[in-house]
Amino acid sequence: MNQIKVSVVIPCYRVKKHIQDVISRIGPEVIRVYAVDDCCPEHSGDFILENITDPRVVVLRNSVNLGVGGAMKNGYRQALHDGMDIIVKIDGDGQMDPSLIPIFSTPIQDGEADYAKGNRFYDLTHISQMPFIRIFGNSALSFMTKLSTGYWNVFDVNNGFVAIHANVLSHINLDKVSDRYFFESDMLYQICLLRGKVVDIPMDALYADEESNLIINKIFFEFLYKHNRNFFGRIFYNYFLRDFSIASIELFIGTLLFLFGTIYGTAAWIQAAKTFIPTPVGTIMLSVLTLILGIQFIISFINYDISSVPVYCQHLKLLRKKSKSNRSELINLTSNKFSAQTTKKSEDV
Repeated sequence: MNQIKVSVVIPCYRVKKHIQDVISRIGPEVIRVYAVDDCCPEHSGDFILENITDPRVVVLRNSVNLGVGGAMKNGYRQALHDGMDIIVKIDGDGQMDPSLIPIFSTPIQDGEADYAKGNRFYDLTHISQMPFIRIFGNSALSFMTKLSTGYWNVFDVNNGFVAIHANVLSHINLDKVSDRYFFESDMLYQICLLRGKVVDIPMDALYADEESNLIINKIFFEFLYKHNRNFFGRIFYNYFLRDFSIASIELFIGTLLFLFGTIYGTAAWIQAAKTFIPTPVGTIMLSVLTLILGIQFIISFINYDISSVPVYCQHLKLLRKKSKSNRSELINLTSNKFSAQTTKKSEDV
């Protein structure tokens, strides 16, 4: 049985102070480490080449600063090109413990997940170390991600400690994934379109003297826009284009009823306010009834959506499909050779 090839990608931007220690703590289970110098002003790529002798380390460079997503996509492409099986992402600022890499790669290796991500909110004793603004921001962004991706079973979505199977990664169009801080959420969205299975891995929050480049109040509205875009894309793809189920009908009818009740009721209220004539009871009841029914249909759709979180590993299915394809090619090749040999014998006779 072939050994699973585990690799690590580290986006490097202003992490010169920590990167040497981070790489030194990566265990022997990893056969390749891709350090991506994202046009770092500290010249982290040169620093790594001059000070780190680990033969596993490969330095990649972005000619311009593309952000964490742009750096990761560079590393992902190289890992796929080199034939890696599992690609793990850790940051170079020391907030992530490299000793956890086997814990992240094991569920993927065992066929229990396509994508594993860290969750710092499992152990409440460590949450006190996290600044309040990060706790609030993570909670808000995690809820938006649940809506936009359909992964209602995950949290702490902006945690950058993740691992993915190469079979799944190879089916993602990385050009469509955001370059900067929306990268983690966008990756989940792309994986949801493949119906990949995602699991949370409990981990501790580590904070020392490192500085985060992520400022919640500056990216909140950008994230809100992109989450809305992904939400409507997911709903259209999963419930109206690829499949059409009872949940599709519930969402369609519920939305129509809710909009009708809201618009009709608002128009009646405005008319009553202008004319000082009380709104008829029938008008009020019609508005309230359609609103209630619309909300009930939408809640029923949400329940269906929550129960539809992917539970099967796509990388196993893709692997089996690839194996069948290889077997078919081998059979065709053998058949062609046999036909050629038969033809030659006939000519000889």
